[in-house]
Amino acid sequence: MPARPAVTGYNRAMRISLPSGTPAELALPDGTAVRGVVVIPDIFGLRPLFDGLVARLAREQSWAVAAIEPFPGQELASVDDRFGAVPHLVDSAVVGDAVAAAAELRKRSGATRVGVLGFCMGGMYTYKASGSGAFDRAVSFYGMIRIPVAWRGAGQGEPLQALTEPQACPLLAIVGGKDPYTPGDDVAALEATGPNIRVVTFPEADHGFVHDPDRPAHRPADAEAAWSQAVAFLS
Repeated sequence: MPARPAVTGYNRAMRISLPSGTPAELALPDGTAVRGVVVIPDIFGLRPLFDGLVARLAREQSWAVAAIEPFPGQELASVDDRFGAVPHLVDSAVVGDAVAAAAELRKRSGATRVGVLGFCMGGMYTYKASGSGAFDRAVSFYGMIRIPVAWRGAGQGEPLQALTEPQACPLLAIVGGKDPYTPGDDVAALEATGPNIRVVTFPEADHGFVHDPDRPAHRPADAEAAWSQAVAFLS
């Protein structure tokens, strides 16, 4: 795990361990937290990019924020290793860690409202976490709406099924019109799931266009617009 960069401008920023032993990065704002937000990273996991995001959201939005590691205890040296590890993930463990992180935010910040947001694979798990009853709002950035065939495993449930749970919270889905991981048929199925689902499509965007400026797919104007909609939805 890369070292966490120094952060300033918040009350506290720290690595914590959840009850499962999974590491999480947590940042609390100066003063009262407006809300709590749990972040589920992309397939590359908890790293400086997400440490910085957690700190920025705490500073700019006065949110209490925690990002979890989706592959705790695993040494995954390559992209192939990570893709190969996804079928072995267990929904109850990943969603359970997100729920535990929400409990930490409530305890440490006093926030009564806690949302969840995620990116790519983490966006897929955001759909699943939204059905847990632990969150009041969810934002999925280009999460896989149906599990890719190569990712299916015994511990994996379909995201769309989680969204039909009676306790599922309102959800905002940010997708790219040119994203092969969110094809049109899947987006239509997502929109048809129920009135609590709002889908915003950026027609010229590919997968991963928001959260990592170093990605070739990054689109600064679309990313800014997507963040504005996400913040407004969670506010």
